[in-house]
Amino acid sequence: MSWLHKKIFWWGANRRNPSLYKQFLELKKTERLSREELLKMQEERLKTFVEFAYKNSSFYKAHFEKTNFNPIENWSLENFKKTKPVSKADLINFNQEIHTPVSKNEKTFFVETSGTSGEILTFHRDELWDSFNRAAIWRGTSWYGVNPWDFSLYFWGYNSDFLKKTKLRFLDFLVNRFRVFDYNPKTMASIGSKLNRVKAIEGYSSMIYELAQINENNNLDFSSLKMVKGTSEKIMPHYQDVAQRVFGQRIISEYGATECSIIAFECPKGNMHITTEGLYTETDPETGGILVTNMVSRSFPIIRYQLGDEVKFKDSNFRCTCGLEHPVIEEVTGRIGSKIYGLDRSYPSLTLYYIFKNIYFNKRIKIDFQAHQFEKGKLQIWIKDKLSPELNKLILTEASNYFMDLELELIENNNFRENQGKLRDFISHIPS
Repeated sequence: MSWLHKKIFWWGANRRNPSLYKQFLELKKTERLSREELLKMQEERLKTFVEFAYKNSSFYKAHFEKTNFNPIENWSLENFKKTKPVSKADLINFNQEIHTPVSKNEKTFFVETSGTSGEILTFHRDELWDSFNRAAIWRGTSWYGVNPWDFSLYFWGYNSDFLKKTKLRFLDFLVNRFRVFDYNPKTMASIGSKLNRVKAIEGYSSMIYELAQINENNNLDFSSLKMVKGTSEKIMPHYQDVAQRVFGQRIISEYGATECSIIAFECPKGNMHITTEGLYTETDPETGGILVTNMVSRSFPIIRYQLGDEVKFKDSNFRCTCGLEHPVIEEVTGRIGSKIYGLDRSYPSLTLYYIFKNIYFNKRIKIDFQAHQFEKGKLQIWIKDKLSPELNKLILTEASNYFMDLELELIENNNFRENQGKLRDFISHIPS
């Protein structure tokens, strides 16, 4: 039946994304360019895109002129980097002014996203932008021999509405995809019969981890599986051990955001290559977070955007042994701005990641957790499994190296994964 799904894919792609295949071929062509060629092409495309935004977006014209930057008359990367970064609040509050005029014949898609911040952002994404994003994903999966029409298992998109759920089921059938909407051990166990045909597993990394745990002793045949890809959530170090045992391979990472497209995709050698052909990335000198310019977002320009993630880039001299010379992201360490409050001081929420990462690498103990704060000076850490006195002491001791004025309460046997949607390692219940 794969030939039928391939035909359905091409029929659907030609209707929805007529430029998809062309952009995929262009990305495959440029992926073997040298670092110098890539960076030269990137700056040329950046200049063209910023000029376009200056001419067509009233917001960016005024925004650039605040620093006397006219990309048509005085373009340089140095002048570009003097412009103020743009926040999500800017994208929401100046939404109409950011949008550029679109011809009646140009195809666009209405997009709504809230992300981890909870702020709802809406915009129109033009067809070239939408196709580039899909082509970037396709290029990444092609490194593993996976095509868009191959049978895949997808952990994503919880929806309680019966009609919407049914519609998604039908669309998934057309694209040869089986979707698991929510975490439920019975559901996880029941899909075992499908796993021997799956060529790709993708979606929330925590749910992929749960799937691996449930099936660890079932002796399933994963000989057809070519790729396991985690998206949206951090891939914790201990996820990889069980994934390697069960799937015979690591969980690879795809890093992106709805408004930014695919920022980076992990290659078979384990390095996350930035999509240099369509994105320009920087480190925000004020926050240390990543700034993203999406050079294909013509209908709704995204320029020097504060995505909110703390990202560590590989040294500019680093070259991956896979042969790709695209710059590399070493690690996405966590969200910026989400704070844990002590009595007298505050701590970045990504501190939790380091605490449990240290325990794993130093003691080889894996701990699945989620932290909640309901009042300042106190923090609840929900632990999925039972806590021994030794493990309880180990967590509190490690946490004391980071938290100086915070009372910790460890709550065992809490299956927080049953909550729907993206798994967040820290949730604050304290009003901003």
